[in-house]
Amino acid sequence: MEKIKDIAGYCLNCKSSPCSAKGCPIHTQIPEFITETKNGNYKKAYDMLQENNICSYICSLVCPQEEQCEGSCIRGLKSSPTHIGMLEKFVNEWAIKNNYEYNIKKKRANGKKVAVIGSGPAGLACTLELLKEGFLVDIYEKDEIPGGILIYGIPDFRLSKDIVEKVINILKKLGANFITNKELGKDFNLNELTKKYDSIFLGIGATKSSKYDLSDKKLENVYESDVFLRAYSQNNFIKNLGTVVVIGGGNVAMDSARVAVKMGASKVKILYRRDRSHMPAREVELDDAIKDGVEFKELTRVVSANDKDGKILSVNCVKTEIVDGKAVDVKNCEEFKEEANTVVFAIGLKPDAKLIESQGIKLNDWGYIKIDENGKTNLDNVYAGGDNTENKATVCMALAAGKKAASGIINSFK
Repeated sequence: MEKIKDIAGYCLNCKSSPCSAKGCPIHTQIPEFITETKNGNYKKAYDMLQENNICSYICSLVCPQEEQCEGSCIRGLKSSPTHIGMLEKFVNEWAIKNNYEYNIKKKRANGKKVAVIGSGPAGLACTLELLKEGFLVDIYEKDEIPGGILIYGIPDFRLSKDIVEKVINILKKLGANFITNKELGKDFNLNELTKKYDSIFLGIGATKSSKYDLSDKKLENVYESDVFLRAYSQNNFIKNLGTVVVIGGGNVAMDSARVAVKMGASKVKILYRRDRSHMPAREVELDDAIKDGVEFKELTRVVSANDKDGKILSVNCVKTEIVDGKAVDVKNCEEFKEEANTVVFAIGLKPDAKLIESQGIKLNDWGYIKIDENGKTNLDNVYAGGDNTENKATVCMALAAGKKAASGIINSFK
């Protein structure tokens, strides 16, 4: 406890609070909860965190604090920033150990009903804000278990499913109705829902993986990261992986590589076309992958694959270099081979443009749902937020998007 209080005491309690105002997408009262933690008022600190963010514990475990809140810490300008993520994690774990729960206040039912499509972080945040204001909420989820990316996209060694289940149960107690195994575009469409609900929130995330052809033949053991991670999360381990090459340099690539190790791969390599300093993944995530035995080879671009009867034997690569911030092939560089039996593409996800446009929703020039400052789409009473509206959205950013859309929905009925 004394160590935690010392860490909390390191905070300058800045009046401008850049960690909250600039760094935190959902503007957590960071100096305030840290002050309460320093003074040993853990209940009050926990209440502050939960009032603003029901997924506070989740954020403390998976969000890039070094880029967000800690990245904006005044202390960090000349020294190390305050360990905000560590303090948030401590307060949440203190509440669990002491069986302390925050009592979420809910207004009387207002007679309005909203459909939330997708139960990832954006959908969960939107649902909570609506429930607190007296709305009835049905959450449509295509999978059997609610939680979206928190369940199927982030491995349990980074985020325990029990933590996500607790959030889901809190929403159920508040009246949220989860309708699972129902997918937009297959089991229902927006036009149907507009006749049953006063408003709709679309939080289906980015579901289409980016990849490129490694051969003009049909190859076995080539996976998209979301499929690969889902197989692990559902205990459907992929057998006979052999040597696995993961293409990409983000957190999803790190997760995919570590999952490959846990599924029994004989060797795992991350091949990334940029160098470590230009890698989007968190340093801690790469370090954890390396500790698990993953090899990291930077400035390497995978060009194609060599196979025998459709089974990959190796991949052909070229060396790259960073020029004006961009990765380019080294001139006159000969291709070289890297042993590989399985390839996992982890180079990004995009929204399902075909599905979204089939529902009458407009996309912007980058292929994401076009929304206004309130999260509203071009359709009346239809809002959106999360990975389907912005690139590289973190969990915290998705939560913020869900809260923004909920505010837009609430204000539309005032």
